[in-house]
Amino acid sequence: MPLPSNLRALSSREFRIYFAGTLVSQVCNWMQTITQSWLVLQLTNSPFLLGLTATLQFGPILLLSVFGGILADRLTKRNVLIFTQSVQAILALVLGLLVWAGHARYWNVAVMAVLWGIMSALDQPTRQSFVMELVDRRHVASAVGMNSASFNSARIIGPAVAGVLIARVGLFAGFLVNALAFLVSIAALARVPARRPTPRVTTVSVLEQIAEGIAYAAHTPAVRFMMGLQLIVSFCVFNFSVYVPLLATNVLGLGSQGFGFLMASLGVGAVMAGLSLGGIGSREPPPGMIAAACGLACAGLLGLALTRLVWVATVLLAAIGFAATIVNAGCNTSLQLTAPDALRGRIMSLYTLLSGGVFPISAFFVGAVSEAAGVASAFAVNGTLGLATLALLVSLRRRRRS
Repeated sequence: MPLPSNLRALSSREFRIYFAGTLVSQVCNWMQTITQSWLVLQLTNSPFLLGLTATLQFGPILLLSVFGGILADRLTKRNVLIFTQSVQAILALVLGLLVWAGHARYWNVAVMAVLWGIMSALDQPTRQSFVMELVDRRHVASAVGMNSASFNSARIIGPAVAGVLIARVGLFAGFLVNALAFLVSIAALARVPARRPTPRVTTVSVLEQIAEGIAYAAHTPAVRFMMGLQLIVSFCVFNFSVYVPLLATNVLGLGSQGFGFLMASLGVGAVMAGLSLGGIGSREPPPGMIAAACGLACAGLLGLALTRLVWVATVLLAAIGFAATIVNAGCNTSLQLTAPDALRGRIMSLYTLLSGGVFPISAFFVGAVSEAAGVASAFAVNGTLGLATLALLVSLRRRRRS
């Protein structure tokens, strides 16, 4: 019996193994993010330092992800992923032991956040481009949709598990369980056959290779538009690890389990979006659909600025999770199918830069606005900024096409 179109990537044994390992890896990442955010609030009770921590963690993605894309084009992707996962497991273990021993300080968290970000800058572009090696080109949309569903299933599982562990056992348990779970991800990656990239005879320098990828993106209208939509959502919407803890504690008066529930509601919407997008088969997602989802996500932030009710916030977060994932996975699929093989690692590193690299700037911005004027003001500012930028981007695209 043939698989549904949104699940056809599972016909590849290698993708099935990779998918299982990626799900575990992403659960680990969300457990780390949530437990780390809660630890910072316990140590400092400062929205500003919470935003600063996110800036430190995602700053390396802004600075290094393009170089990570070059490594993805040059090295065996499986081995790069095993290396990054191993280092992140060690970081989670060390931070967990510091918390367990009662010696955790804010500077410990800050240093670990930077090191974690460096590994993410290598991991993410490699992981994004690795998918094309595991499935037939016809099933790329299915693979990207399932990858997105995996990431966002982890957004349900990770925060929920972290919330229960923090409440029932303690903060240290979130870090230690995370470190152990990484071993499952590493074992899964080890079962995927290693493929060395096709050697390219080139005298081009690293900086020239980066420039080559940027030039392709800048001169390809479809790529430019997708990058613009991703930038809007990344800067204005993907600040979950900063604004959801503040929404939970400062607005709704919730504890760690309530915080985990809010994060899980984001994931419910996001999983539905990832599976829905996988149903388009091998076609590129319609740009108009992705732009509309971008507008919905930004409008959801304006709704969060006004609500003081838990159930309303839950519904809005689920809608934001759905819409933002349509943008994230839709742009990912479009770029994977558009980019030539020789440039895919670099194009996906630019995507990684926009999907995660701008986060240090936006997290710092959200933390500063929340500290000065409250988290509701931060929601309002980001929602308004996102809608205004989207209107400008769509207007420019229509003008060029006419």
